[in-house]
Amino acid sequence: MTALTSTLTRRTALMAGAALPLTAALAGTARAATDTQTATPAPLHNGFAIGDMAVSTLLAGTRAVPDPHKIFGLNVSDEDFAAASKQAFIPDDIAQFFFTPTVVKTGDQVVLFDTGADSDGMTAALAAAGYAPGDITTVVITHMHGDHIGGLMKDGTPTFPDATYVTGQTEFDHWSKTDNDTFKTKVAPLADRFSFIGDGDSPVSGITAMAAFGHTPGHMVYHLESDGDRLLLMADTANHYVWSLAHPDWEVTFDMDKAKAAETRRKVLDMVAADRIPLVGYHMPFPGLGFVETRGDGFHYVPETYQMRLKNA
Repeated sequence: MTALTSTLTRRTALMAGAALPLTAALAGTARAATDTQTATPAPLHNGFAIGDMAVSTLLAGTRAVPDPHKIFGLNVSDEDFAAASKQAFIPDDIAQFFFTPTVVKTGDQVVLFDTGADSDGMTAALAAAGYAPGDITTVVITHMHGDHIGGLMKDGTPTFPDATYVTGQTEFDHWSKTDNDTFKTKVAPLADRFSFIGDGDSPVSGITAMAAFGHTPGHMVYHLESDGDRLLLMADTANHYVWSLAHPDWEVTFDMDKAKAAETRRKVLDMVAADRIPLVGYHMPFPGLGFVETRGDGFHYVPETYQMRLKNA
């Protein structure tokens, strides 16, 4: 038998062998995907530097959510939603959600932005990044949806015992007039420890609040700057790296003022794309850190790979 014949024979045998269990292999893959849909991937944190600031994104939770077209693209057809999803190599019948607070150490301050949906997931992610709840000096709440304030309290006790709390005045005023149970149990007991800010104010030096209303009435994003480096924490300005960035005018269930939210999305994403500022998105695929470029009538999310590591090497 010649070498060529031998090679062809082995290849044919491998292909034939692979073809027989293909159905079983696909079924196994499907089972594995189902088994891991609610698992939290490791690691739980990603650390990098912005000038003299030490920044860590924290995976406080993740879960699979079916029927994403009931959440994103409410104003487009099933066909358009499916086509956009296929083009981006993602399914249109299920999505993976990520919940990513950020902790920033600057000088003697340790600032936590948002707290996840519950204190257990929050403290586990903090521990992975080398922090304990007692290390947090300031908690900044970008807005008061449950997946951002749920980790403030556990069993009626503050999760961050030594922290002061900061949020937008407009946001706090709105929720304080509602009958929202999560606000009542997680935020109201801490009301006397909150201070309130507006557009352009700074919770600590080097961090500036920016009004980004629409997702909620007082939703805020935060701009970090240190030693010439910049970062934007965009919170929930965009909730999905395809359905909200490539299609910023698509309506989202969670946006309370959908027209204003779309206007804000374009404004914020235009800014980070033009200035080439890295951003952290609370619901971007973990570690939630990346860049934005303009593409067509929308935007394209570019996940960070090693840029931040080399920049600060």
